[in-house]
Amino acid sequence: MKTLTLVRPDDWHLHVRNGALLKAVLPHTARQFGRAIIMPNLKPPVTSVEQALAYREEILRALPQGMAFTPLMTLYLTGSTSVEEIGKAARCEHVYAFKLYPAGATTHSDAGIADVRSAYPLFAAMEKHDVPLLIHGEVTDEQCDIFDRERVFVDTALTGIAGHFPGLRIVVEHVTTREAVQFVESASERIAATITPQHLMFNRNALLAGGIRPHHYCLPVLKRESHRQALVAAATGGNPKFFLGTDSAPHLTSLKENACGCAGCFSAPAALELYAEVFESAGALDKLEAFASFHGADFYRLPRNTGTVTLTKTSWEVPAVYRGEDNVAITPLKAGEQLSWQLKV
Repeated sequence: MKTLTLVRPDDWHLHVRNGALLKAVLPHTARQFGRAIIMPNLKPPVTSVEQALAYREEILRALPQGMAFTPLMTLYLTGSTSVEEIGKAARCEHVYAFKLYPAGATTHSDAGIADVRSAYPLFAAMEKHDVPLLIHGEVTDEQCDIFDRERVFVDTALTGIAGHFPGLRIVVEHVTTREAVQFVESASERIAATITPQHLMFNRNALLAGGIRPHHYCLPVLKRESHRQALVAAATGGNPKFFLGTDSAPHLTSLKENACGCAGCFSAPAALELYAEVFESAGALDKLEAFASFHGADFYRLPRNTGTVTLTKTSWEVPAVYRGEDNVAITPLKAGEQLSWQLKV
């Protein structure tokens, strides 16, 4: 196969930051995706409808002229979130979900929920108003090994949420383990999951073997090869519960290559190409369109996009760095490496 044409896909988990970083990274997403679920973990976090609408306007102003892209906004769930705010979000045409970060689980998650059970009244309101809950599924107990934190969250928190709120639509973000995949597969049609390119491509050797690779460091961290294989099977198997969510998370190169490097992989510049390589390796290129373009839109009850994008079987080298205004320099995933598929512009 020399070309692959897909209905224009969407990214159902994306960080675009703000300011100069936003301007530098947004065009990479907009050139390939029609829409994206925008993460709210800025500083300060996006916790109200008014803040979400203001952030949406900032994103649209940063969009280069001639590019068509729709940001789908989310609110950051905190202990101060009110039932009234959830109702307000449900009535807002530009807000699509709430994001649950366990406090301390990842970048800018300090304002998150320390005790998941304390948020049950909020989950009940989301269930009532049919507002999806997006979950970063890890416990933050320091006694729990970092490679086990997703599995433990599934057992101790996620199973309880799903059981108490059977009508709540839930997206388990960036699943990384066999156990999370099995949970989603066995749950009702109201529970789905996103899968990132890095968790499909790499196991934890890519983070630690031969030296520490800071640009492979993300949260949840890469896992064993058996878990990667379970993710590939889920993504390429045609199950509508699994869909594309890059979790592209740009950080300045200086903050990644640091004594305490930031968590997050900047995959946006070559997102579709990375997924195409995974699906091709699995002999499942015919399943990529549904994973990238149909399953997420259907879960969020949005119309599928009508335009198309085309990938060509062309070898190219990922740039070593992408630059923007105000000395912005960001190292992408697979920097300096060859990819075998390229988005046709």
